Amino acid sequence: MSGPGVVYRVNPVAKLAAALLLSACLVLTVDWVSSAVALTLEIAVLPLAGLPARTFWLRTAAVWIAAPLTAVTIALYGQPSGRVYAEFLFARVSDGSIELAIATLLRVLAIGLPAVVLFVTIDPTDLADGLSQLLHLPSRFVLGALAALRLVGLFADDWRSLALARRARGVADSGRIRRLAGQAFALLVLSLRRGNKLATAMEARGFGSSAHRTWARQSRWRGRDWVMVVIGAAIGAVAVAASVSTGQWNSIVG
Repeated sequence: MSGPGVVYRVNPVAKLAAALLLSACLVLTVDWVSSAVALTLEIAVLPLAGLPARTFWLRTAAVWIAAPLTAVTIALYGQPSGRVYAEFLFARVSDGSIELAIATLLRVLAIGLPAVVLFVTIDPTDLADGLSQLLHLPSRFVLGALAALRLVGLFADDWRSLALARRARGVADSGRIRRLAGQAFALLVLSLRRGNKLATAMEARGFGSSAHRTWARQSRWRGRDWVMVVIGAAIGAVAVAASVSTGQWNSIVG
């Protein structure tokens, strides 16, 4: 897959491995130091993805929205400790809950942003090639997952078509909640029917066979793929080292 950034030319398996290694290091602890260090290093290397600014903000909008909402929830209902600033029913804002909220905010951003950016730069077909040829996962599973990913983009078009069809029949003029529930059920039925037809077509073409399968494109592991994995592991290791050295390490394991 070609693209404007260096990350586009990295094997998708390497991107997946880098994201998993980084996430594994950050989920071991809940502290603001490790998350802040990881986020700072990630911001320094994210431009290598070559994503246009508009694309970056649109694709990561969910992360930017989810992070502060999660932090607010933790600040209100997290484990209280130290000085209590406000209290109402089950909500209690204290020094401990505020510190935990900040750590959670940074943690969500540090894990979510690189994961989204790397996923945007992955072509599903390249990922399927890598999973089967490099990781030797079962071809039937890989091809099924690839077909499912290819159909994800149709959901928005199906939702739009259903909305227009229901509006043309005059059943979408009132009751927004009921309309959304009915439209969601219609989309589910449509998806199940399409999935059944796709499964039958793939089975008829021999995609479910257990025979040895050849691939049109060869997935290669190059030096830049090792660099990507090392960068992900290095960011996680530096974040963990900074947390331990400052005494902020707060392990969630035992």
